[in-house]
Amino acid sequence: MPPNIVLARIGALGCSDVNLRLALVRLIASNSPMNEAATGIGVSHAKLDAYLTEAIPEFEKLGTVTKFGTGQSNPTYKLEAASGTYVLRSKPPGKLLPSAHAVDREFRVMEALAETDVPVPEILHLTSAQTSPSRRAFFVMRYLPGRIFWDPALPDVTQPDRTAIYDAMNAALAALHDVDVSAVELDDFGRPGNYFARQLDRWSRQYLASVTAPSDAMQEVMDWLEAQMPADDGAVSLVHGDWRLDNMIFDPVAPQIAGVLDWELSTLGHPMADLAYQCMQWRLPNKGDMRGLEGVDRAALGLPHERDFVADYTRRRGLDEIENWTFYLVFAVFRLAAILAGVAARASAGNASNPVMARKYGAAVPALAAMATIIIHEGA
Repeated sequence: MPPNIVLARIGALGCSDVNLRLALVRLIASNSPMNEAATGIGVSHAKLDAYLTEAIPEFEKLGTVTKFGTGQSNPTYKLEAASGTYVLRSKPPGKLLPSAHAVDREFRVMEALAETDVPVPEILHLTSAQTSPSRRAFFVMRYLPGRIFWDPALPDVTQPDRTAIYDAMNAALAALHDVDVSAVELDDFGRPGNYFARQLDRWSRQYLASVTAPSDAMQEVMDWLEAQMPADDGAVSLVHGDWRLDNMIFDPVAPQIAGVLDWELSTLGHPMADLAYQCMQWRLPNKGDMRGLEGVDRAALGLPHERDFVADYTRRRGLDEIENWTFYLVFAVFRLAAILAGVAARASAGNASNPVMARKYGAAVPALAAMATIIIHEGA
Protein backbone atom coordinates (compact mmCIF):
# COMPACT_ATOMS: atom_id res chain seq x y z
CA MET A 1 0.00 0.00 0.00
CA PRO A 2 1.49 3.40 -0.95
CA PRO A 3 2.65 5.43 2.07
CA ASN A 4 0.55 8.44 1.10
CA ILE A 5 -2.60 6.30 1.23
CA VAL A 6 -1.49 4.83 4.54
CA LEU A 7 -0.94 8.32 5.95
CA ALA A 8 -4.36 9.43 4.77
CA ARG A 9 -6.05 6.45 6.40
CA ILE A 10 -4.12 6.88 9.63
CA GLY A 11 -5.05 10.58 9.61
CA ALA A 12 -8.71 9.66 9.13
CA LEU A 13 -8.46 7.61 12.31
CA GLY A 14 -7.40 10.74 14.19
CA CYS A 15 -3.71 9.98 14.60
CA SER A 16 -1.90 13.35 14.56
CA ASP A 17 1.49 12.39 16.04
CA VAL A 18 3.90 12.55 13.12
CA ASN A 19 6.42 10.10 14.60
CA LEU A 20 3.70 7.51 15.27
CA ARG A 21 2.28 7.99 11.80
CA LEU A 22 5.68 7.47 10.17
CA ALA A 23 6.34 4.45 12.39
CA LEU A 24 3.08 2.88 11.22
CA VAL A 25 3.95 3.62 7.60
CA ARG A 26 7.35 1.98 8.02
CA LEU A 27 5.74 -1.06 9.62
CA ILE A 28 3.36 -1.51 6.70
CA ALA A 29 6.07 -0.74 4.13
CA SER A 30 8.38 -3.34 5.65
CA ASN A 31 5.74 -6.03 5.00
CA SER A 32 5.41 -5.04 1.36
CA PRO A 33 7.46 -6.84 -1.32
CA MET A 34 8.10 -3.50 -3.07
CA ASN A 35 9.10 -0.29 -1.39
CA GLU A 36 6.92 2.07 -3.42
CA ALA A 37 8.36 5.24 -1.90
CA ALA A 38 11.67 4.59 -3.67
CA THR A 39 9.83 4.62 -6.97
CA GLY A 40 8.47 8.07 -6.03
CA ILE A 41 12.03 9.42 -6.04
CA GLY A 42 12.14 8.49 -9.72
CA VAL A 43 14.55 5.56 -9.50
CA SER A 44 14.31 1.89 -8.56
CA HIS A 45 15.27 0.78 -5.06
CA ALA A 46 18.20 -1.24 -6.42
CA LYS A 47 19.60 1.63 -8.51
CA LEU A 48 19.29 4.07 -5.62
CA ASP A 49 21.07 1.62 -3.31
CA ALA A 50 23.90 1.15 -5.82
CA TYR A 51 24.27 4.88 -6.39
CA LEU A 52 24.37 5.84 -2.69
CA THR A 53 26.76 3.01 -1.85
CA GLU A 54 29.22 4.37 -4.39
CA ALA A 55 28.62 8.08 -3.66
CA ILE A 56 28.73 8.06 0.17
CA PRO A 57 31.73 6.18 1.64
CA GLU A 58 29.93 5.10 4.81
CA PHE A 59 26.65 4.09 3.13
CA GLU A 60 25.76 0.41 3.18
CA LYS A 61 22.68 -1.59 2.14
CA LEU A 62 19.59 0.57 1.63
CA GLY A 63 16.51 -0.76 3.42
CA THR A 64 13.16 0.98 3.60
CA VAL A 65 12.45 4.33 1.95
CA THR A 66 9.63 6.38 3.48
CA LYS A 67 8.32 9.63 2.05
CA PHE A 68 7.62 12.25 4.68
CA GLY A 69 3.97 13.24 4.27
CA THR A 70 4.54 16.89 5.15
CA GLY A 71 6.19 19.66 3.16
CA GLN A 72 5.09 21.33 -0.04
CA SER A 73 8.25 22.05 -1.96
CA ASN A 74 10.97 19.44 -2.27
CA PRO A 75 9.89 15.81 -1.73
CA THR A 76 11.78 14.42 1.25
CA TYR A 77 12.43 10.78 2.13
CA LYS A 78 13.72 8.90 5.14
CA LEU A 79 16.25 6.23 4.21
CA GLU A 80 16.84 3.31 6.57
CA ALA A 81 20.12 1.58 5.78
CA ALA A 82 22.43 -0.90 7.46
CA SER A 83 24.89 1.96 8.03
CA GLY A 84 22.37 4.30 9.65
CA THR A 85 19.42 6.55 8.95
CA TYR A 86 19.51 9.32 6.36
CA VAL A 87 17.27 11.89 4.70
CA LEU A 88 17.13 12.42 0.93
CA ARG A 89 15.69 15.71 -0.33
CA SER A 90 14.93 15.92 -4.05
CA LYS A 91 13.61 18.32 -6.62
CA PRO A 92 10.05 17.37 -7.62
CA PRO A 93 9.20 16.11 -11.10
CA GLY A 94 7.56 18.20 -13.78
CA LYS A 95 7.89 21.76 -15.03
CA LEU A 96 9.02 24.07 -12.24
CA LEU A 97 8.88 27.80 -11.67
CA PRO A 98 12.15 29.67 -12.31
CA SER A 99 14.67 29.50 -9.43
CA ALA A 100 12.35 27.25 -7.37
CA HIS A 101 13.28 24.02 -5.54
CA ALA A 102 16.95 24.93 -5.18
CA VAL A 103 18.24 21.83 -3.38
CA ASP A 104 21.79 22.76 -4.37
CA ARG A 105 21.48 26.03 -2.44
CA GLU A 106 20.10 24.15 0.57
CA PHE A 107 23.08 21.82 0.47
CA ARG A 108 25.60 24.62 0.12
CA VAL A 109 24.27 26.77 2.96
CA MET A 110 23.93 23.91 5.45
CA GLU A 111 27.43 22.72 4.59
CA ALA A 112 28.74 26.26 5.16
CA LEU A 113 26.96 26.61 8.52
CA ALA A 114 28.30 23.34 9.92
CA GLU A 115 30.94 25.05 12.08
CA THR A 116 28.84 28.05 13.18
CA ASP A 117 26.41 28.57 16.08
CA VAL A 118 23.47 27.86 13.75
CA PRO A 119 22.35 24.23 14.26
CA VAL A 120 22.03 22.29 10.99
CA PRO A 121 21.98 18.60 10.01
CA GLU A 122 25.18 16.96 8.77
CA ILE A 123 25.32 17.12 4.98
CA LEU A 124 26.73 14.10 3.12
CA HIS A 125 26.17 14.24 -0.65
CA LEU A 126 24.77 16.40 -3.47
CA THR A 127 24.04 15.30 -7.03
CA SER A 128 22.88 17.33 -10.01
CA ALA A 129 20.18 16.37 -12.49
CA GLN A 130 22.94 15.36 -14.92
CA THR A 131 24.56 12.85 -12.53
CA SER A 132 21.52 11.78 -10.49
CA PRO A 133 20.13 8.27 -11.07
CA SER A 134 16.64 9.81 -11.00
CA ARG A 135 17.61 12.69 -13.31
CA ARG A 136 16.52 15.03 -10.53
CA ALA A 137 18.93 16.91 -8.31
CA PHE A 138 18.93 15.73 -4.70
CA PHE A 139 21.07 15.76 -1.59
CA VAL A 140 21.49 13.40 1.33
CA MET A 141 21.95 14.40 4.97
CA ARG A 142 22.13 12.51 8.22
CA TYR A 143 18.79 11.96 9.95
CA LEU A 144 18.25 13.99 13.12
CA PRO A 145 16.01 12.34 15.73
CA GLY A 146 13.88 14.78 17.64
CA ARG A 147 10.60 16.66 17.76
CA ILE A 148 8.86 18.83 15.17
CA PHE A 149 6.16 21.13 16.51
CA TRP A 150 3.38 21.88 14.03
CA ASP A 151 1.28 24.10 16.28
CA PRO A 152 3.06 27.34 17.33
CA ALA A 153 0.92 27.42 20.49
CA LEU A 154 2.85 24.31 21.62
CA PRO A 155 -0.07 22.65 23.43
CA ASP A 156 1.88 19.48 24.23
CA VAL A 157 4.78 20.99 26.18
CA THR A 158 5.07 22.67 29.56
CA GLN A 159 4.85 26.42 30.06
CA PRO A 160 8.59 26.79 30.87
CA ASP A 161 9.49 24.78 27.77
CA ARG A 162 7.26 26.98 25.58
CA THR A 163 9.16 30.03 26.77
CA ALA A 164 12.50 28.29 26.22
CA ILE A 165 11.57 27.05 22.74
CA TYR A 166 10.70 30.54 21.53
CA ASP A 167 13.85 31.91 23.10
CA ALA A 168 15.87 29.22 21.30
CA MET A 169 14.31 30.26 17.99
CA ASN A 170 15.15 33.88 18.75
CA ALA A 171 18.75 33.09 19.66
CA ALA A 172 19.26 30.93 16.56
CA LEU A 173 17.85 33.64 14.30
CA ALA A 174 20.18 36.24 15.82
CA ALA A 175 23.10 33.80 15.42
CA LEU A 176 22.20 33.25 11.76
CA HIS A 177 22.14 36.97 11.03
CA ASP A 178 25.48 37.42 12.82
CA VAL A 179 27.25 34.82 10.66
CA ASP A 180 30.27 36.27 8.83
CA VAL A 181 29.38 35.30 5.28
CA SER A 182 32.94 35.83 4.11
CA ALA A 183 34.28 33.44 6.74
CA VAL A 184 31.88 30.69 5.59
CA GLU A 185 32.51 31.45 1.89
CA LEU A 186 29.00 32.64 1.08
CA ASP A 187 29.95 36.10 -0.24
CA ASP A 188 28.34 35.27 -3.59
CA PHE A 189 25.16 33.69 -2.15
CA GLY A 190 23.01 36.68 -3.14
CA ARG A 191 23.02 39.71 -5.39
CA PRO A 192 23.97 43.23 -4.25
CA GLY A 193 21.46 46.06 -4.03
CA ASN A 194 18.07 46.56 -2.38
CA TYR A 195 17.00 43.11 -1.15
CA PHE A 196 13.33 44.00 -0.76
CA ALA A 197 13.15 45.51 -4.24
CA ARG A 198 14.59 42.30 -5.72
CA GLN A 199 12.31 40.10 -3.64
CA LEU A 200 9.19 42.10 -4.48
CA ASP A 201 10.02 41.73 -8.17
CA ARG A 202 10.71 38.01 -7.80
CA TRP A 203 7.60 37.10 -5.85
CA SER A 204 5.33 39.39 -7.86
CA ARG A 205 6.46 37.62 -11.02
CA GLN A 206 6.08 34.18 -9.46
CA TYR A 207 2.64 35.06 -8.12
CA LEU A 208 1.53 36.35 -11.53
CA ALA A 209 2.89 33.17 -13.14
CA SER A 210 0.82 31.08 -10.70
CA VAL A 211 -2.61 32.66 -11.26
CA THR A 212 -4.81 33.48 -14.22
CA ALA A 213 -5.21 37.06 -12.99
CA PRO A 214 -4.18 38.83 -9.76
CA SER A 215 -6.86 39.48 -7.16
CA ASP A 216 -7.69 43.09 -6.36
CA ALA A 217 -6.28 42.70 -2.85
CA MET A 218 -2.99 41.20 -4.03
CA GLN A 219 -2.64 43.92 -6.65
CA GLU A 220 -3.22 46.56 -3.96
CA VAL A 221 -0.56 44.97 -1.76
CA MET A 222 1.99 44.78 -4.59
CA ASP A 223 1.33 48.41 -5.54
CA TRP A 224 1.65 49.56 -1.89
CA LEU A 225 4.90 47.69 -1.37
CA GLU A 226 6.39 49.22 -4.49
CA ALA A 227 5.31 52.72 -3.44
CA GLN A 228 6.54 52.33 0.16
CA MET A 229 9.84 50.62 -0.65
CA PRO A 230 12.42 51.83 1.94
CA ALA A 231 15.83 52.98 0.79
CA ASP A 232 18.58 50.38 0.96
CA ASP A 233 20.17 50.76 4.41
CA GLY A 234 23.10 48.48 3.64
CA ALA A 235 22.09 45.76 6.12
CA VAL A 236 23.07 42.38 4.67
CA SER A 237 23.11 38.97 6.31
CA LEU A 238 22.45 35.37 5.50
CA VAL A 239 18.67 34.92 5.64
CA HIS A 240 16.77 31.64 5.88
CA GLY A 241 13.66 32.73 3.99
CA ASP A 242 11.17 30.46 5.78
CA TRP A 243 12.02 30.86 9.47
CA ARG A 244 9.24 29.21 11.48
CA LEU A 245 8.75 26.66 14.20
CA ASP A 246 7.94 23.63 12.03
CA ASN A 247 11.11 24.07 9.98
CA MET A 248 13.15 23.09 13.02
CA ILE A 249 13.89 19.80 14.74
CA PHE A 250 14.09 20.09 18.51
CA ASP A 251 15.97 17.85 20.89
CA PRO A 252 13.85 14.80 21.86
CA VAL A 253 13.63 16.05 25.45
CA ALA A 254 15.21 19.46 25.97
CA PRO A 255 13.78 22.74 24.52
CA GLN A 256 16.81 23.13 22.25
CA ILE A 257 17.07 23.24 18.46
CA ALA A 258 18.85 20.18 17.05
CA GLY A 259 18.73 21.42 13.47
CA VAL A 260 17.15 24.06 11.25
CA LEU A 261 15.69 22.64 8.02
CA ASP A 262 14.32 23.85 4.66
CA TRP A 263 16.98 26.28 3.44
CA GLU A 264 15.66 26.34 -0.13
CA LEU A 265 14.84 30.07 0.02
CA SER A 266 18.02 31.13 1.80
CA THR A 267 20.12 33.93 0.33
CA LEU A 268 22.05 37.03 1.26
CA GLY A 269 19.44 39.60 2.17
CA HIS A 270 17.98 41.88 4.78
CA PRO A 271 17.69 40.34 8.27
CA MET A 272 14.33 42.06 8.89
CA ALA A 273 12.79 39.77 6.28
CA ASP A 274 13.34 36.72 8.52
CA LEU A 275 12.31 38.54 11.70
CA ALA A 276 9.07 39.86 10.17
CA TYR A 277 8.28 36.46 8.68
CA GLN A 278 8.60 34.89 12.13
CA CYS A 279 6.51 37.63 13.73
CA MET A 280 3.80 37.23 11.09
CA GLN A 281 2.96 34.05 12.99
CA TRP A 282 1.47 36.16 15.78
CA ARG A 283 -1.15 37.47 13.33
CA LEU A 284 -2.17 34.20 11.69
CA PRO A 285 -5.22 32.36 13.06
CA ASN A 286 -4.74 29.23 15.14
CA LYS A 287 -7.39 27.15 13.43
CA GLY A 288 -7.92 25.09 10.32
CA ASP A 289 -4.86 24.57 8.17
CA MET A 290 -3.26 27.90 9.09
CA ARG A 291 -1.53 27.71 12.44
CA GLY A 292 -0.63 30.99 14.09
CA LEU A 293 -0.97 32.70 17.44
CA GLU A 294 -3.87 35.08 16.77
CA GLY A 295 -6.45 34.69 19.55
CA VAL A 296 -4.15 32.54 21.69
CA ASP A 297 -3.66 33.59 25.32
CA ARG A 298 0.10 33.90 24.93
CA ALA A 299 0.77 35.21 28.43
CA ALA A 300 -1.01 32.25 30.03
CA LEU A 301 0.86 29.78 27.85
CA GLY A 302 4.28 31.33 28.42
CA LEU A 303 4.62 32.54 24.83
CA PRO A 304 6.24 35.91 24.13
CA HIS A 305 4.43 38.95 22.79
CA GLU A 306 5.58 40.08 19.35
CA ARG A 307 7.20 43.25 20.74
CA ASP A 308 9.11 41.22 23.34
CA PHE A 309 10.36 38.76 20.71
CA VAL A 310 11.57 41.69 18.60
CA ALA A 311 13.18 43.33 21.65
CA ASP A 312 15.06 40.13 22.52
CA TYR A 313 16.32 39.86 18.95
CA THR A 314 17.53 43.46 18.78
CA ARG A 315 19.21 43.09 22.19
CA ARG A 316 21.06 39.99 21.04
CA ARG A 317 22.27 41.75 17.90
CA GLY A 318 22.95 45.14 19.49
CA LEU A 319 20.46 46.95 17.23
CA ASP A 320 18.47 50.12 17.77
CA GLU A 321 14.72 50.48 17.28
CA ILE A 322 13.50 49.01 13.98
CA GLU A 323 12.16 51.43 11.37
CA ASN A 324 9.71 50.46 8.58
CA TRP A 325 8.24 47.59 10.62
CA THR A 326 4.84 47.91 8.89
CA PHE A 327 6.51 47.50 5.49
CA TYR A 328 8.42 44.43 6.65
CA LEU A 329 5.28 42.76 8.00
CA VAL A 330 3.21 43.51 4.88
CA PHE A 331 6.01 42.15 2.73
CA ALA A 332 6.19 38.96 4.83
CA VAL A 333 2.45 38.33 4.41
CA PHE A 334 2.56 39.09 0.68
CA ARG A 335 5.52 36.78 0.17
CA LEU A 336 3.78 33.91 1.96
CA ALA A 337 0.68 34.46 -0.17
CA ALA A 338 2.81 34.36 -3.32
CA ILE A 339 4.53 31.16 -2.16
CA LEU A 340 1.20 29.46 -1.43
CA ALA A 341 -0.17 30.53 -4.80
CA GLY A 342 2.80 28.74 -6.35
CA VAL A 343 2.10 25.66 -4.22
CA ALA A 344 -1.49 25.63 -5.49
CA ALA A 345 -0.25 26.01 -9.06
CA ARG A 346 1.97 22.94 -8.63
CA ALA A 347 -1.05 21.00 -7.40
CA SER A 348 -2.99 21.99 -10.51
CA ALA A 349 -0.04 20.96 -12.66
CA GLY A 350 0.14 17.60 -10.88
CA ASN A 351 3.62 17.92 -9.34
CA ALA A 352 2.93 19.07 -5.78
CA SER A 353 4.63 17.08 -3.03
CA ASN A 354 1.36 16.94 -1.05
CA PRO A 355 -1.53 17.81 -3.44
CA VAL A 356 -4.31 17.81 -0.83
CA MET A 357 -2.54 20.26 1.45
CA ALA A 358 -1.33 22.24 -1.55
CA ARG A 359 -4.91 23.00 -2.57
CA LYS A 360 -5.80 23.96 1.00
CA TYR A 361 -2.83 26.31 1.21
CA GLY A 362 -3.79 27.85 -2.12
CA ALA A 363 -7.23 28.58 -0.69
CA ALA A 364 -5.54 30.61 2.07
CA VAL A 365 -4.11 33.15 -0.38
CA PRO A 366 -7.19 35.47 -0.33
CA ALA A 367 -7.15 35.52 3.49
CA LEU A 368 -3.47 36.46 3.52
CA ALA A 369 -4.03 39.20 0.97
CA ALA A 370 -6.83 40.58 3.14
CA MET A 371 -4.55 40.43 6.21
CA ALA A 372 -1.88 42.41 4.36
CA THR A 373 -4.37 45.12 3.40
CA ILE A 374 -5.51 45.39 7.02
CA ILE A 375 -1.92 45.94 8.17
CA ILE A 376 -1.53 48.56 5.43
CA HIS A 377 -4.59 50.51 6.56
CA GLU A 378 -4.28 50.02 10.32
CA GLY A 379 -0.50 49.83 10.72
CA ALA A 380 1.62 47.29 12.58
